[in-house]
Amino acid sequence: MVDIASPPVAPRRREPRDAATLGRPAGRRIGPLILRAVVIVYVGLLVAWPVALVFWNTFADGLAPVIETFTDPLVLASLRLTAIAAAASVVLNVVFGVTVSLVLVRYEFPGKRLLNAILDLPLSVSPVVVGLSIVLVYESTRGIFGVPLAAAGIQVLFSTPGIILATTFIAMPLVIREIVPVLTEVGTEQEQAARSLGASGPQTFWRITIPAIRWGLTYGVVLCLARSIGEFGAVKVVSGNLIGQTQTATLMVEQMYFDFDQEQAFAVAGLLASISIIAIVVVSVLRSRAERKGTS
Repeated sequence: MVDIASPPVAPRRREPRDAATLGRPAGRRIGPLILRAVVIVYVGLLVAWPVALVFWNTFADGLAPVIETFTDPLVLASLRLTAIAAAASVVLNVVFGVTVSLVLVRYEFPGKRLLNAILDLPLSVSPVVVGLSIVLVYESTRGIFGVPLAAAGIQVLFSTPGIILATTFIAMPLVIREIVPVLTEVGTEQEQAARSLGASGPQTFWRITIPAIRWGLTYGVVLCLARSIGEFGAVKVVSGNLIGQTQTATLMVEQMYFDFDQEQAFAVAGLLASISIIAIVVVSVLRSRAERKGTS
């Protein structure tokens, strides 16, 4: 038997590349890097750096001024009022937001587009204008609702109900705008299947709808909480900024800063910022864990 050797394979010759061909991959890599750098610098200068300066000035003189600030009865009263207003705003906006989101996604009716546009007014109108509108409506002498409420002994302006009303109004669209896209993406197939199997309306809502929108609802609650805690303009108009009575934490920060109590102002501002940051971080961590469990 004669072995026939295969012919030797000539080494593959590389074609020379011109300058334009050599420059394309590098250009494609440099473009995204420049874009990312611009975005990081923009966000850093606009958001991260100012917030970091707040924390830096909060602890610039140690913990003693911070501890002293949070033992002040007026500061504690303002924080208590802020917590009450924020909690009420979150509860009201969750109930109202879920209801309105279901109506917008699941039903067709005349005026739907107009309602959808009106829901964005709190985000587009100045908070000061919102506060002035509430004053005109709930004024005890001339307001449409203020006169009958005053006759019944209920005071809205320059009291806790007015602060809750202004805070709820400002944060109203945040829950809705997080739930509506999720409801649209989920569709109605699972709900219809549950009803076909004999589930009632409340059972379908609690076992199918709420689990399907839980992350949109969670983010809406976090955004609503952060917005409610930090509200300033509308609350200042409707509250009257009465020290120890209707002064929220944001109004307290302004007063302290203008009274040259900057250490206390930075301490309260740092606390408010910390609450919002912690809430967002916790939700992000929980959502990432849930996504990993879902893919595993």
